[in-house]
Amino acid sequence: MKRTISTDDAPEAVGAYSQATTNGSLLFTAGQIPLTPDGELLADEPIEAQTEQALDNLVAILEAEGATVDDVLKVTVFLADIEEFEAMNETYANYFASEPPARSAVEVANLPKGVGVEIEAVAALE
Repeated sequence: MKRTISTDDAPEAVGAYSQATTNGSLLFTAGQIPLTPDGELLADEPIEAQTEQALDNLVAILEAEGATVDDVLKVTVFLADIEEFEAMNETYANYFASEPPARSAVEVANLPKGVGVEIEAVAALE
């Protein structure tokens, strides 16, 4: 049975979606952009700072359900500019140091609010 997940430690959903959903076995996060829980948009910051904020949001959502980055099975990274892949990847690697999840990274035409990166994940729950 589907259940939604919400935490004040990540930005609240700004549309008709949930921060995450779970069926008790898998957790699916919504795409996280570089928006702080207080609503500060980091769209003008370097991609490293944007990636860090997006991943901090993702971590907060995982923690709200008792999960960690070690439980993440798959990540999708959407980049406004694929030329920023290496810089994004350096920051990303700090979050998934051992046994990183499967990942896709793609360039897209536009991202919400003009940000440079959006990151979503699927995690296994016990």
